[in-house]
Amino acid sequence: MSTVKYPIPAPAETLAPGPKTESGDASSAQGGGDFDYRLPSPRDATIMMVDDEETTIDVVQMFLEDAGYTNFITTTDSTRALDIITESRPDVVLLDLKMPVVSGFDILAHMRADSSLKHIPVIILTSATDGQTKLKALELGATDFLGKPVDSSELVLRLRNTLTAKAYQDRLAFYDGLTGLPNRRMFMSRLERALQRARHENKNCVVMHINLDRFKQINDTLGHSAGDLLLKLVARRLEACLRPDDLVMATEPQDHDDNLFRIGGDEFTIFIPDIGKADNATQLARRVLGDLAKPCYVAKQELFLTSSIGIAVYPDDGDDLDTLLKHADIAMSHAKQQGKNTYQFYSKEINARTERRLSLEHQLRKALSRDEISLHYQPKVDIASGRVIGAEALMRWTHRDLGMVSPMEFIPIAEEAGLITELGAWALHTASAHCKGWQNAGLGELRIAVNVSSQQFRQQGLLQTIQSALGQAKLDPKHLVIELTESMIMANPAESVAALREIKEMGLKLSVDDFGTGYSSLSYLKRFPLDELKVDRSFVKDIPGDADDAAITAAIIVLAHSLGLSVVAEGVETAEQLAFLKNVGCDEFQGYFFSKPLPEPAFVDRVKLAQEK
Repeated sequence: MSTVKYPIPAPAETLAPGPKTESGDASSAQGGGDFDYRLPSPRDATIMMVDDEETTIDVVQMFLEDAGYTNFITTTDSTRALDIITESRPDVVLLDLKMPVVSGFDILAHMRADSSLKHIPVIILTSATDGQTKLKALELGATDFLGKPVDSSELVLRLRNTLTAKAYQDRLAFYDGLTGLPNRRMFMSRLERALQRARHENKNCVVMHINLDRFKQINDTLGHSAGDLLLKLVARRLEACLRPDDLVMATEPQDHDDNLFRIGGDEFTIFIPDIGKADNATQLARRVLGDLAKPCYVAKQELFLTSSIGIAVYPDDGDDLDTLLKHADIAMSHAKQQGKNTYQFYSKEINARTERRLSLEHQLRKALSRDEISLHYQPKVDIASGRVIGAEALMRWTHRDLGMVSPMEFIPIAEEAGLITELGAWALHTASAHCKGWQNAGLGELRIAVNVSSQQFRQQGLLQTIQSALGQAKLDPKHLVIELTESMIMANPAESVAALREIKEMGLKLSVDDFGTGYSSLSYLKRFPLDELKVDRSFVKDIPGDADDAAITAAIIVLAHSLGLSVVAEGVETAEQLAFLKNVGCDEFQGYFFSKPLPEPAFVDRVKLAQEK
């Protein structure tokens, strides 16, 4: 039996016990995976009694002990009752109404006005028998009402019913209905209180923010039912990572129900209130990455799921709740940017990069309206004749304060922020208009190549955008080349074949950029209605000296020609590279050996100069 008399407060909040998942193979998510939501047993509940009569408290406690309850907090000092309730957060309060100085009505009114106490059930115990007193207590938010002297059987039944109702309310309020894990609300409550203890005890805490990689793509492809099964599987695997006997990094025993939370969507959080050394967090992160990356079966399909983890450590990375959570999220985003399937600790350097990224995103949204976006053109040259036959359009951003912002920096931001479709449409219209202008200026029937992002390629309106660009410029479709990356079209080959055929039927030419860096299947490659392969600069930069790169480049050219495709080599910078490419039959090249990307007027001058030679 545990009885706490005022003024010693109870140590911790008691909520409905955490859910237990069904046992089973964590490598499969074929089954339903329902969870057993347990209700608290009487001995789990913490009962607080507030009454100015010590005898009444003793009698009621005796009744409840006989019924199996063991945890009590009692006080006869109504002036301190609210403070004790706030500190101890009992499961239920048995409250007398008529007490000196501070009445039960006052205590009840203050509890219902306090967001942290308003949901604690209050059973009124009073000798008052008039209806007005009962009505007033109920209006103030009393959960139930019992008259004195208390009947022991009625008290036990009413208390049981009250605790059962509270357990279900806590389940709805504090637990995720899909996975059974504690939810964001529970996480915030526990973390706030854990940080208070960590400050007092001078301990380190760790927050791990876990985000699943490519979950939206899986969810959209296989359906929400399959996505739900996958989330249940992830929950079980994370629970396994936090088994008490495996949680060796904590300096004190931990209950994994208190450590793992689903805070929304495909986001999970692990919280360790006493991590010890930072290296222990590294061990746990690696374990999570490894366990989640194991193959699983959902909707009869084998899937390989990875995750990105951000880690923030209290107090080094933040000494308050909001800061710690923000920094864990920043670290997770950086892990995504590093290529996913990895973990990242928060650092000031990462925060600086994140702040710059957010600032650039904000400025990028205004860049088009400020005329800060332009196209530069890199000539594409026929190797056999040395004649300029076209150009690749490359987007550039000249910020009015920052100057030139690298496309390696702003293009990924545009893709993440959903701005790339608007920028891509602008590029198609601008490049088409410039190409038609070159033809009208007598530069010949040059072809213009425009890169299309994966978001543009997947959107419904791409064909209409291309038609609009060609129509406004009055440009023949045969002069427009659409460039797509190898990884883009191989992300969903079957859909890509259909989309490419629609573009091809419009009369445009299709080019695969960065060829050789992805994972093309030859069975699909021969089905794609392509016109051109571009050999990635990574293979060109070390030829002819590097025998492997030379062999790969020659093989790509032979493969392309056997499929009826022309070949463009990117990144040509030396005469030796050009000579090798000419010798192995490459059709075209672009690179600094002939010209760097140029603003539109300079490009026109460069083409005219080449034509005069």
